[in-house]
Amino acid sequence: MKTIMKIYFRKHILLHGLVLCAALGVALPGMAQPQGSGPSPFATSGGSGQALPVVEVYKSAQCGCCKLWAEHLQKNGFEVILHNVDDVPAARKKLGMPNKFGSCHTAKAGQYLVEGHVPAADIKRLLKERPKAIGLAVPAMPPGSPGMESDHPVPYETLLVGMDGKAKVFARHAATAK
Repeated sequence: MKTIMKIYFRKHILLHGLVLCAALGVALPGMAQPQGSGPSPFATSGGSGQALPVVEVYKSAQCGCCKLWAEHLQKNGFEVILHNVDDVPAARKKLGMPNKFGSCHTAKAGQYLVEGHVPAADIKRLLKERPKAIGLAVPAMPPGSPGMESDHPVPYETLLVGMDGKAKVFARHAATAK
């Protein structure tokens, strides 16, 4: 009888633990921390003291350049979470970035969206200046942008996408070989 009671007790405790975890996962999603993060959802920029939000990237599972862009952000002090999605344009639309600025991935950094291979320095500037805008975009995939390193880079622009969906040049980048 003691053996049966021990087995029942172990299974009962395990079942209660699983039910509690499931309930917390459903009831308290805002309290969940991104994978690999510490006690805060913000990283600090090396030396500047500026709090950087976690960057969540929505990309295709097959896209390698998105991973390279994420590594660029990590090297520049951002914590990055990658989300593989089946339909990047649908994710872009759901997040609120106009499709005309589309690239291979859309990211969320704090209150802003970041479309495509935007340099980390531009994102940091956006977060510091805090303009009223949807976010930043580097449309298409220009060779030489972060994650798109190339022996044949081209000059490109980072656009500031306004709340009205119109864009203006936020930064210009010269062609620099890898």
